Amino acid sequence: MPSNGQLTVAPELKLLLPAQDVENPELTILVPAMNEQLTIGLFLEWCQEGIRQAGCQAEILIVDSSTDQTAEIAVAAGARVLCTPKRGLGRAYIDAIPFVRGKYIVMGDADCTYDFRQIGLFLKQMRDGFEFVMGSRFKGSIEDGAMPKLHRYFGTPATTGILNFMFGSNFSDIHCGMRGISKDALENMQLQSQSWEYASEMVLKSVHMGLNTTEVPINFYKDQEGRLSHMKRGGWLEPWRAGWQNLRAMFIYGADFFLVKPGLLLFALGALLVVLLSFGPFRVGRIELSLTWMLLGTTLATMGLSCCFTGAIVRLLFDYTSRQRQKLEYWFPYDRTMLIIGLMFFAAVALALPLVFVYVRHDYTLPTLADIAVYRAVAGLWLALAAAQTFTFLLLSKAVPLKIRPTR
Repeated sequence: MPSNGQLTVAPELKLLLPAQDVENPELTILVPAMNEQLTIGLFLEWCQEGIRQAGCQAEILIVDSSTDQTAEIAVAAGARVLCTPKRGLGRAYIDAIPFVRGKYIVMGDADCTYDFRQIGLFLKQMRDGFEFVMGSRFKGSIEDGAMPKLHRYFGTPATTGILNFMFGSNFSDIHCGMRGISKDALENMQLQSQSWEYASEMVLKSVHMGLNTTEVPINFYKDQEGRLSHMKRGGWLEPWRAGWQNLRAMFIYGADFFLVKPGLLLFALGALLVVLLSFGPFRVGRIELSLTWMLLGTTLATMGLSCCFTGAIVRLLFDYTSRQRQKLEYWFPYDRTMLIIGLMFFAAVALALPLVFVYVRHDYTLPTLADIAVYRAVAGLWLALAAAQTFTFLLLSKAVPLKIRPTR
């Protein structure tokens, strides 16, 4: 290390070390900061008090992209500072991961809105075996004026409710920035989000990974006098932009929610129509079900099967525990599934071939659409489509796990 306490680790990254560095920390307090010279001093005092109360060996790592004196103040107060270009909140955490030395991590903001004197609450839970510990402002306390009413009574409850509904989880405050996580879990998450949506990505991946998760109540304070939050600095549109980014992350990482169950419903309804109408048209009360209904059935069944298979592949992509791979191995073993696919093709040909003979016998013209051979042929064509879809899915379901290895 150079004598000036500066360690250059990459062309765009620079690690500043304090005069009295911490050896072998158990805990890393990991906090991005940008132009926080107004609050960074008090924030680090809170961190040091929290470390003393927790009785642990801890380092403070500030990920800084400031143009003011934030970095200098932080280093002088005993923190490590990783200087990075300004490129997003999520990216700040991604940049910092290789520099984290602690077994456990507590993250948050450097603006003194989150009470880092409470880090002991997070450390205790992680020492007890929890891998992901969310802070909850709603289970703790929220100072008057700390959270805009739009966020407190609409934005946060709405997006939290959507996530819980989609994933069957039980979080109370998915946007709380103060959270604890083991270093191994954070590395295995392989975060991708560059901006605000990192918060939802972490929560969603914690569910996919099956992390042992809990919540702790925390205090949330309003901005220090004279400080304008980054959300407000971005203008009136910034909260809506952040909300949309988080929803986008939920929809992407939870794509199977929109595919598997709706797909099963479409497939069941469509397949029922195809099977019933393969015996010819019939009436249900005043409604006549004929070839047009059968074509609707083939469309629904084909769409539904595509949704189911695509959703299953999505689950494989986020299969950190190998559970989805094991389920697919059980339901779609290669040899048995290939045999079924072959039988489906033979059945499809058997159903469609009579119509070909009729077509030839009628001097290459189709008979009336009411002919039973037409209905059987449509059923055969759908069966051929289903066999082709299943064949494609089978190959993909075997290939994807070879490329994407589980991390747990």
